[in-house]
Parts: sequence; C-alpha cells; structure tokens
Amino acid sequence: MIGWHFSEYIPAPDGTPFERLLKLFQELLVHTSGDVSEALSWLTELDKQHNLTDDNYGIADFIKELIDKGLIASGERDGQLGFHPTAKMEIALRQKALDDIFDQLSKSKRGNHITSKSGSGDEHTSEIRPYNYGDSLDKIAISDSIKNAQINHGIDDFMLTEGDLQVHETFYKTQTSTVLMIDISHSMILYGEDRITPAKKVAMALAELIKTRYPKDTLDILVFGNDAWQIEIKDLPYLQVGPYHTNTVAGLELAMDLLRKRKNPNKQIMMITDGKPTCIKKGKGYYKNAFGIDRKILNRTLGLAVKCRKLNIPITTFMIARDPYLVQFVDQFTNANNGKAFYSSLQGLGEFLFMDYNQNKRRKKN
Repeated sequence: MIGWHFSEYIPAPDGTPFERLLKLFQELLVHTSGDVSEALSWLTELDKQHNLTDDNYGIADFIKELIDKGLIASGERDGQLGFHPTAKMEIALRQKALDDIFDQLSKSKRGNHITSKSGSGDEHTSEIRPYNYGDSLDKIAISDSIKNAQINHGIDDFMLTEGDLQVHETFYKTQTSTVLMIDISHSMILYGEDRITPAKKVAMALAELIKTRYPKDTLDILVFGNDAWQIEIKDLPYLQVGPYHTNTVAGLELAMDLLRKRKNPNKQIMMITDGKPTCIKKGKGYYKNAFGIDRKILNRTLGLAVKCRKLNIPITTFMIARDPYLVQFVDQFTNANNGKAFYSSLQGLGEFLFMDYNQNKRRKKN
C-alpha cells in the first residue's frame, strides 16, 4: 500500500556535548554556592544515572574544556585550594540567569503594574493620539496621518495639514537607582525548600539586565539576617543562608543609606523575603522573637516603611511564602509605605520582579 510511514520522533541533540553539560553545570554551581568540586561531583553522579556522556566525550573532557576556556581555574580562594569559578564564569552565570528569566517572560501575560515615575528617553507604544505642537517629527504615525487626510480632504483635493497628523503615544523612561534586599535568614532553606537559589538567580539576572541594557541605572545589593551588609555583584553566585533571624530594620536602614548617596531622583527598594521580621538591634545586642509577630519589632519596621514613603522611596516586597499571618504583615508594611507586594511562587519570582522593574521605568507621556 502506497502512503506515508511514520517513525518515532527523535529530537536532534541540543548543541555540542560541552554546551549541554555546561548548562547543567552552571545550574549546579548556583545551587552549591560556587563550589566547583561539589558541582562536578553532582554532575558525575547525574552522568552515572542518566548517561549524559559517552565514550567520545566524558566528564574529564568537560573539565579540561572548562579550564581551557577560562571558566574555572585552580588555586586558593578563601583559604581553600582547588578549582573555583573565574570572572568569566561569573559573567556567564549572570547572562544565563537573565536569559532564563526572559524565557519565562516571553511565555507570560502577567505583570501590568502601573507607575507614575518621570524621566527622560522615549519608548513607543501601540497607541495613537493627535499631534501637539512640539511633538518630535519622528513620532508621526505616517499611515494614520495619511488616512486622516484622505477622510478629511478627499482623494481629488488631497492635502496633509497639521490637523490630520497623528503621533505614536510614548512612555518616558526613567533613570532609576535600585537597592535589592535579599533575605538570608535560616528560614530560606527550612522545610526542605531551597528559596535562596531562586533569589540568587533573580539577583544575578537583574544585575546583568541593568549592566547591559540600562547602564545609567544603578543597582546596589544587600543581604540581611541578624545584621545587613552590602555585597558585590560578583559575590552573588556564592551567597549562602546562615543561622540568622530576620532583621528587616537593618536591611531597610542600609538601603536608605545607599540610596541617599545616589543622585537619581527616582529611587526604589526591592525586597525578596520569605518571612516576618524577627530581630532588631538593641544596644550592642539583639532583640529576637521568632514566635508570631512581635509588636516592638513590627513597629520599628513599619516606622521605616513610613519614613521611606516620606522620602518618595517605594518598596516592592516579593514574598515567597503564603502563611496567613505573613500576608497580614506584608499588607500592613505595604500600606505604611504605599508600595507594592507580590506573593510569588519560587518559579514566578523572576517574572514578577522583572516586569515590575520595567514598568517602574515607564510612564505615559501627557
């Protein structure tokens, strides 16, 4: 019988053996906080279980290629000898994080968050409006303007007047100074759920976005546990959770200090956390209470939220937990600051943060 014969579809390999292993190795590197030896051990174990390599290309070949390409190097770091990621690998990790986030964004329709910031630089939208004196000529919508002229004057007596002109609506793009706060308290790895790795990925992606696409923007990153301290962008892959409580007050105070030094009029704080504040500094010691919401700690935290509002510094909270009493705290905190809050899954964290960041850079031209 003549006809078509179908066989099972076998997809072509995605890239070279090195490229396929590199994607997996980079994921493992972020999960292990930059520990190359541990990441390679996990990769070798995965190879045993899933036959990632063959006789033509093995894990040893992959390690050699990593060294030859300058992605890992041997030497001493933090008092320990062995392999460590190079600056080239750190950049590659940030680029991968950014690509992964934008892959999520391209599949999503969420994230229409309106803002009223002002700034310079224009971005076209799909909306059309009548021409106003002073509008730039490159904003004129040619097709719509000619259509108006035909309707208003007819084909035989065709002319194009100022009243026929239509222009593309635009958004002003702001220059923004952002502080990203990352919670590294012990709860970020409690209950068998790794919450710190998605937070690290989002931070790396945001850093790469600002560095490559919004070079006039500034990004400062800080972490907070019992205390708060600033970290460098290059330190993000190595970020680890500690045996800390959550001192949100210390984080906000440091964020405000960092923003005070920035000259941009548009400033914002983005906070990734999974819990309520449980700690504040008291003299040389700490006042801690992990049981419920402590009124003393809450009042200090809400006081800083109000202070940020008076300084026109909105705070966007990305809460990666949904316990009812946590939602209650975030609602109080957001109302005090007149900011925004998102209750996000770990998978949706990057999507929410990036869409909110981009929306905060735009406002419609009046």
